[in-house]
Amino acid sequence: MRERWVRQIADPDLVLLDEAVEFAVRWHGNQTRPAGEPYVEHLLEAVCVLVEAVGTTDIDVLRAAVLHDVVEDTECSPEEVRERFGDRVAVLVDWVTKPAPTEGQTREEARAAYLARLQHAPDGALLVKLADRLSNVQRLDTHPRPAKRRSYYQETVRSIVPLAQSHPWFRQWYAVWRETFGHLAVDGAHARPQ
Repeated sequence: MRERWVRQIADPDLVLLDEAVEFAVRWHGNQTRPAGEPYVEHLLEAVCVLVEAVGTTDIDVLRAAVLHDVVEDTECSPEEVRERFGDRVAVLVDWVTKPAPTEGQTREEARAAYLARLQHAPDGALLVKLADRLSNVQRLDTHPRPAKRRSYYQETVRSIVPLAQSHPWFRQWYAVWRETFGHLAVDGAHARPQ
């Protein structure tokens, strides 16, 4: 993919992106996605969407896209991200990292709070989240658990699709996606996006 980005991203920024990819690969190791593909493919796909579809060239946003799951899904700490990639990247990664439940809070409550918090995220963090979720939901039918397919579809419609409204490319993509995957709505019916 890197070869496809040389026209859009300056060489020094490509080097910075390479460093983030190497860091993510080291931390994610042999992790795979639910359908079995290497985890790094998801990270690079999020960057690909931002560069090739949306036209994002902000290197901190692109590095945050590569690193968006490193704190949530590995033993990497937020401090390690900050030390290696700076404050802005660390802040963007923090916005898209689901926190562990606090004392007395269920996983579902923690997840709901995380999704609600995204409504106040800076634009760069929203771009990362929208690209991350796009990568996750475009192959939702391959998830091994049907109940998870339905719940993830519903969560995306309820909490992520509204975030896409201020970004024309994502707004259009999610509208098409919603129609394509509408069969995952609980009752089998789905309303057209408003």
